[in-house]
Formats: sequence, C-alpha cells, structure tokens
Amino acid sequence: MASNLLGRYVWLVDILLRHGRLTLKEINKLWQESGLSYGEEIPKRTFHNHQVAIKDIFDIYIECDRKDHYRYYIDEPERLKGNDFRSWLISSYATLNQIQADSKLVNRIIFENIPSGQTWLTCIADAMRHDRVLTITHQGFGKPEPTTFDIEPYLLKVVKRRWYVVARSPYYSERNKAKGCGPENVYLVYALDRISAIQETGRTFDMDKDFDAQRYFEGCCGVITSDEPMQRIVLLAYGQTIDYLRTLPLHGTQREIKTTDEAAVFEYRLKPTFDFYQLVLAQGDQVEVLEPQSVRDEMHNFARNMLNYYTEKKEENQPCKD
Repeated sequence: MASNLLGRYVWLVDILLRHGRLTLKEINKLWQESGLSYGEEIPKRTFHNHQVAIKDIFDIYIECDRKDHYRYYIDEPERLKGNDFRSWLISSYATLNQIQADSKLVNRIIFENIPSGQTWLTCIADAMRHDRVLTITHQGFGKPEPTTFDIEPYLLKVVKRRWYVVARSPYYSERNKAKGCGPENVYLVYALDRISAIQETGRTFDMDKDFDAQRYFEGCCGVITSDEPMQRIVLLAYGQTIDYLRTLPLHGTQREIKTTDEAAVFEYRLKPTFDFYQLVLAQGDQVEVLEPQSVRDEMHNFARNMLNYYTEKKEENQPCKD
C-alpha cells in the first residue's frame, strides 16, 4: 500500500463522494486500479481503522448499510460543501494522489504558483496551531522602509495568488485600551510576500473566542475589509461573461434576477471595496454596474481614468504634421 496514510484517507473519501455507496470488495477493486495500491488490497481491519482516522481528522463519518449488501457511504456528504477548507484539501490531495499514481500525468497538469506561500506559510501555520506570538518584519506597498512588530496570528487566507495572515495587533489593541477608544481588539491583514523576517518570541496568546473569520470578511470580495454597511449592488452582464459569472460567482451572495437573450442581471449584497472594483474591472466591457449610483459613479471614474491613459499616450505618439 501507499506509505502516505493521509493520501490514503483522502483517496477513500474522494471515491465514496464520487461513487456513493460501495462494498469493501468494490472499494478494493478501485484501490488496485488507482495505481496507489502497489497491487495490495485494503484488509478489512485496516479499512475500519481508516474509518476511525477519517472521523478524527476530517470529521467525516463513513457508515455501513448492512441492509444494502454491506455498502459503505459518507453520512451527510452535504456537510462537506459547507466547509471550504475540507473540500479544498480533499480535492487537492485527490488530484495529487492521481498524479503520483500515474507518471503520464506529471507534465499534463499545470498548477498556478503562489510565490508567497513557500517561505513563511509553514512557520505561521505552526504558530497558529500553538497560539504563539510572532515578531515579523513587514514592508507594505508604498511604505519607504520595513517595520518590525509583534502579531498574534489568527487565520490564513489565499486570494489572487497571494497568501495573507489575519492577526491581532498587540500594539494597537493595547494602545486603544489605554486610550479608552476604538475596538478592544485590532485585527490587521498582512501579505506573506511583504514579510522579510519572522522570529518566534517564546510567548503565547489566548485567542479571542468571539473572533469569527466568516463575520470578519462578511461582505468582502478579497482581503480588504470595511466598517461600511453592505449594499445591494446590481450588475448587467453581456455575452460569454454571463455563463462565466454563473459558474464562478463574483461573491457568495450573487443572484441572477433577470435574463434576456442578450444579457443577464445579477444582484449582490456586499461592501464595494477596492477588491470588488478590481473584480468588476477584470470583466472588461462585458459588465455594467446598474446600481447604486455611488458605485456606478466610482466605476465611471475608473473608466474615465483608463481612457485618459490611452488617449494621452495616443496623442503623444502622433507623428508631427508638416
């Protein structure tokens, strides 16, 4: 069998998700065909140990229906859809398993490189696991020089090929407490590719039990957060972008509220931060903001500035007239 137990667990979850109900004999047939088994079957006792491990690691329950010829199945598979991390882990690891099992696929699957995840990801994840305070040296975009300070890492998030750490700032939190103003706990977002050094402090912290990652990013389209209330935003999409948005929504609140032969209207409830405007601008001339007027005006400003860039360059490059 494959020596990587985690890979074996993920493989088992993946085939039960794809095939539904399987007997142990059917599972072993698929296991031997997978290229991961080295020609060996999964003994019944080992399989039962896998069931326990998968429950402990992934909180996924593999049950047996004795009335259906002892077929095994995943209980409440819809729970996986509500957990982005588990779904991502299983999908990614299942793909990696298949590539490792078949050398023919090695050069036929191309992954998108995320440079910022290679240096500090493991270090920060380990600090999160043990609630350790880190000292980081960070230089934000537009800053003349780097600064060094402590953070209490709460969560990691990947957006547009960049890893970010959301951390409580001991400095700003304590400053607010001393002044008696502002939030008691200040959370900031740092891009990992802007970090030049990390040191362990040897200190630990107590994570705020009231911190909710989903609520922290509620209404946001990336990593930029805002205290502004969410707004109802309506977009008009044209051409192939309609299907693109249907299959890959700009935001989780997306709803298609009107459809014609040439266009479709999508509704959102979110905070129009710069991340949102970037997503809309990426659709080019295939999307138009209908409402509210404030967001439409902001898009008009972006479009006008872009037109000025190209118009000015065109005029500068005009040949001199005789």
